[in-house]
Amino acid sequence: MAKDPYRLDFLSLDSRHTERELEDALVSNIVRFLTELGVGFAFVGLQCPVLLDNREYRIDLLFYHLRLHRYVVIELKTTEPTPEHIGKLGFYVAVVDRTVRDPERDDGTIGILIGAEHHRATMDIALHTSNRPLAVSSYTELPPQQRSLLPSEEDLSRVVQDVLDADLDTDLDTETETPDLD
Repeated sequence: MAKDPYRLDFLSLDSRHTERELEDALVSNIVRFLTELGVGFAFVGLQCPVLLDNREYRIDLLFYHLRLHRYVVIELKTTEPTPEHIGKLGFYVAVVDRTVRDPERDDGTIGILIGAEHHRATMDIALHTSNRPLAVSSYTELPPQQRSLLPSEEDLSRVVQDVLDADLDTDLDTETETPDLD
C-alpha cells in the first residue's frame, strides 16, 4: 500500500522547505503525486478540517482509494518521523473513521506518514504499538548537484517548440511544392 521512498523530484523544492511548502507543491502537482502514489488514489483535500470537541484539527492530505474503498490520511513531515508523529497519525485515522467514513460502504481508514529518512527500528516499534493500519515512508529528491545537471523547464519548452516549428516548416514546404504533371 505504501511504498518507500516516494520520489518527489518533480517538486523542485530547496532543501530547507517547510511542511506547508511541501503540501502546496504536492497539491499544485497533484497529477504527478497521484501517479507516484499508485493506481486507485483520488484526491479528497488539503488541510482537511475536522471538528472534534469544539476543536479543529487539520489533516495534511486526505485521499480515497477507489479499489480498496478506504480513506487514506497522509501526514507530511519535513523532519525525521518520531513515535509522536505515529500517535498523531493514528488519531487522524480514528477521527476520519469516526466522522467521515461510511462504515456500510468504506473499510477502515489507512494512515501514511511521509517524512525525511527515518530510523526503521524506532518506527517499527511505534507502528507495532498501534492497532490501526499505519505505514511510514520517506521521500527523496535529487541532490542539488544532480538537479543542476538537468535541463530546466524553459530549456525543455524551447526544445519542444523548436521541434514543433521544424515540423510545421516541413509540412508547409511539402504543401507549397507543385506536383510534377509529367
